[in-house]
Amino acid sequence: MLAALVEQLKRTEAAPADLCYAGAEDVACDFCSGRKLKAAKSCLQCLASYCERQLQPHYRSDTFKKHQLVEPSKKLRDNICSRHDEAMKMFCRTDHQCICYLCSVEEHKGHDTVSAAAERGEKQRELEGSRLNVQQRIQDRQKDVKLLQQEVEDINASADKAEEDSERIFTQLIRLLEKRRSDVKRQLRSQQQSEVSRVRELEEELQQEISELQRRDAELEQLSHTDHHTQFLLSYASLPALTRSASVHIRPRRRRFEDVTATVSKIRDMLQDSLRDTWTDVSLTPTEVTQSEPKTRAEFLRYSRQITLDPNTAHEYLLLSDENRKATQTGLHSYPDHPDRFSYWHQVLSRQSLTGRCYWEVEWSGGVVHVAVTYKNISRGETHESSFGQNDKSWVLYCVNTRYGFWYNKVQTPVSGPRSSRVGVYLDHGAGILSFYSVSKTMTLLHRVQTTFTQPLHAGLWVYCNGSTAELCEAK
Repeated sequence: MLAALVEQLKRTEAAPADLCYAGAEDVACDFCSGRKLKAAKSCLQCLASYCERQLQPHYRSDTFKKHQLVEPSKKLRDNICSRHDEAMKMFCRTDHQCICYLCSVEEHKGHDTVSAAAERGEKQRELEGSRLNVQQRIQDRQKDVKLLQQEVEDINASADKAEEDSERIFTQLIRLLEKRRSDVKRQLRSQQQSEVSRVRELEEELQQEISELQRRDAELEQLSHTDHHTQFLLSYASLPALTRSASVHIRPRRRRFEDVTATVSKIRDMLQDSLRDTWTDVSLTPTEVTQSEPKTRAEFLRYSRQITLDPNTAHEYLLLSDENRKATQTGLHSYPDHPDRFSYWHQVLSRQSLTGRCYWEVEWSGGVVHVAVTYKNISRGETHESSFGQNDKSWVLYCVNTRYGFWYNKVQTPVSGPRSSRVGVYLDHGAGILSFYSVSKTMTLLHRVQTTFTQPLHAGLWVYCNGSTAELCEAK
């Protein structure tokens, strides 16, 4: 039995030997002769690596009990001081590096030095604290991921519901238009029949009149051939007088039913205008996930928007130039009448509506210029409420040579900051954030608004003094 066990043990030791040879990426045993086996451990005191067989003395002999065994490493020499060829068991906190004992009494003399083990203990505690922080952040981010996943589900469900409702509403609208088209068609045919009947009756009357006239003409011709003079005179005198028929007025061919076409065209134009104007008030931009506000100008420029001014909104004292990006107060200009035009305050709105995250910059000069953000449905009339900042539909930063100020809903807020001829405006529509910045070599926050925006917004400029200018400049 003992012999069989010994034989089995030999086979067990021999079988996996070929599986334990060190490969190119493995740490080889420093004490194997011939083909080297994979190292099982490395010794920091011996600065050598051992396979399982060569490692046995470290386990059995008291000589090696205090040696520190670690996982196999090819970088054992990294633990040796290149200057003194000694193990680096000290740490210099002054120079933040591992050193040997001789270094601590020579070039690092007088420095704050501790044992590597002591420094490791302290760093280990810091590491545990960092791990706890990282793990907490992981948990927080996992919660955020779950919230985002729930947000995706909500968005999908909401979009599906909106699509279903929109489909139903558009179907109703299409049916209404189809009904109106059928009604117009029926009315056209009815009017057509009525007009044709009227014309047919008139035609019949005219045909009867023609027949009567033809009979009269035949009688007259027959009378003209009468030889007896007295009979001719008596017959001619007995002829009844001809009655004058009513005049027939025919409409020009192209004008028939033009009133119907004009009415339908007017309805079409009104519907198109209504859809276009109303659609700008329907934000189809998905609610953005709250993100941190940009810090540097380069980060802000990622959200830069090319914005132009709308001539239909410009007050008649404002001259638009530079492809409708610059507004200058110069005097009276002849603009055509338009319901969107500001009639009293020297203001103008951007052509583009703003949603999502946007950034733009305004270069200004002169006495007083107001940089605004507003809903499109702000009043245009000759009232105080139609000026930027004097209602709950607009937010405005006014820029004077010596100071800034902020107005919203008739409430003024003092603003401090470095004066600059350029103002940056950052809008995060979904998050309800509106910020104004003084832009020079650096960006300085002047005023920040946190609210809830219920409609798309427009950039606005109010050029207060004659000769003042404000330009939506290209941010670079």
